[in-house]
Amino acid sequence: MPKPLIPSTPSRLLAEQALSRAAGAPLLNGNAVELLIDAAAHYDAWLTAIRGARQRVLLENYIIRDDEVGRAFRDALVERAQSGVFVAVVVDWIGCFGQSRGSFWAPLRAAGGEVRVFNPPQLGEPFGWISRDHRKLLVVDGVHGFLSGVCISAKWLGDPARDVPPWRDTGVALRGPAVAELETAFAQSWGEIGASLREFAPIPAPATPPGHVSLRLIATQPATAGMYRLDQLIASTARKTLWLTDAYFVGLAPYVQALVAAARDDVDVRLLVPGSSDIPVVAGMSRSGYRPLLKAGIRVFEWNGSMLHAKTAVADGQWARVGSSNLNIASWLSNRELDVAVEDAGFAGQLAEQYERDLGNATEIVLARRRRRGSGEHVRSSESRPPRVRHAGGSSGRAAAGALRIANSVGAALTNRRVLGDTSSGPLLIGTIALAALAVIAFAWPAWIGWPFGVIAAWFALNLGIRSWRDRKRRWRKLRDVDDD
Repeated sequence: MPKPLIPSTPSRLLAEQALSRAAGAPLLNGNAVELLIDAAAHYDAWLTAIRGARQRVLLENYIIRDDEVGRAFRDALVERAQSGVFVAVVVDWIGCFGQSRGSFWAPLRAAGGEVRVFNPPQLGEPFGWISRDHRKLLVVDGVHGFLSGVCISAKWLGDPARDVPPWRDTGVALRGPAVAELETAFAQSWGEIGASLREFAPIPAPATPPGHVSLRLIATQPATAGMYRLDQLIASTARKTLWLTDAYFVGLAPYVQALVAAARDDVDVRLLVPGSSDIPVVAGMSRSGYRPLLKAGIRVFEWNGSMLHAKTAVADGQWARVGSSNLNIASWLSNRELDVAVEDAGFAGQLAEQYERDLGNATEIVLARRRRRGSGEHVRSSESRPPRVRHAGGSSGRAAAGALRIANSVGAALTNRRVLGDTSSGPLLIGTIALAALAVIAFAWPAWIGWPFGVIAAWFALNLGIRSWRDRKRRWRKLRDVDDD
């Protein structure tokens, strides 16, 4: 049954205009949106869509790993390419470094499929490696679209044999006008690497729209900051609730200030982050920023499972965001990311219900209560050690578990809350040890410091020289063309 039309009041039109300008994306009506939770549901839906493809399959993902999951996707793509379906794949060079090689894609290329690698190291581009293609999208036949935070790797499924639960992640399946925008986003990435994507026959418009959900598809590129502007605007305009889930939270000061201002204005602001991260350094940076959030009344929770990789937000039960963008400077300003911002109470309600379920497997972080003794000594409240979480993978998984045990060394209270002490001593101690070790090396073995810096300097000198020569060559060519005219 169609939803009743909402009157377009001047204030509503102004809000829609502000959101569209901030995101750099128009509001698209008439979509169907399905929430996908965790990798198993994603892989089933993705593989079903790929195996049913009749015209084209467009796949873009940060990581496609050479394991049982990655091979299942590659083999499905090979089978479709052999049947005459156009298959195009974009992967990120750093994301797939050590995960899959050119030989992994040889069967697909032999079957007629095309694979492009985003931003491999190039001479003349010394800082090119910084920008990554962090998007996760799939479009089949211009009808079925998917976007997510899920990469194609068995790591996301966990390891039941070793008692490692699946990674917690979120995505969506789309039908309707948003799918054409997904294809446009893929075409942008494809064209950044080589020749433009071929033209496809237009899809006939259905007699009735697939759904009645309004949304914005935000396909950010380096330095555009569309998702940052939108996140900032939502944090500034939320009136009742703002519930955030993020895998690698390192908030910029203006965004943190917007969250703090919202909390002080009686908005229920919550942040759910990993308790144990596959990148321990980022987890440490995230924890070092808890204190100003907690002091402002923002509730912070750490996930108790193997890894929380979802990137979502839900505000006021009306607005929701799902996608690949993390709340950090790399996603906001450097990477190619893809998110959907949904303006629908039904979908926002589903995401809010999932958020509350997730909090059932999380530990809340609270500030330590203090009482004064005669000597002026402050005493922290008592704590106990949290349950140990086992991880899949090699040294990175063990390092993440070790980082969790160190960070939570005092433990979690029986009330399922972990107390944050008066100082963030962990990152300070690690920094002290690292700098002290560097100083010892510099004094005792200066060549160990000098040689790496020399190599780095030579690398940048070579690349900047090549870049300068290319620019000069282009100027000479332009001058010669002007003289010929």
